[in-house]
Amino acid sequence: MNRLLRAAASAALVVLIFLCLAWELWLAPLRPGGSSLAFKALPLLLPLFGVLRGKPYTYQWSSMLILAYFTEGVVRAWSERGAGQVLALAEILLSVVFFTAAIFYARFTHAPSR
Repeated sequence: MNRLLRAAASAALVVLIFLCLAWELWLAPLRPGGSSLAFKALPLLLPLFGVLRGKPYTYQWSSMLILAYFTEGVVRAWSERGAGQVLALAEILLSVVFFTAAIFYARFTHAPSR
């Protein structure tokens, strides 16, 4: 079970990083030629190695970080149309997958308290 949760969280995080970059640089940037909003992918690099290595503490704090991406996805899905809206829905889906996998992984790998 932990292996599946770890794989789901890792995959969702990596795909979300690439989605954020592609969205703002090529697929549907706010400005033609790319947007500096692509820098929103940088905070996702902070938990990347801890998530890939299966560090429970990284899963705990990154589950809070991912909520900002969920919020952005909801706002942009509501306010944009066309490709931007579809990409926002993908961001929502990926952030929900990561959040769910991360909290369950952190829960199942947490040492029992005495």
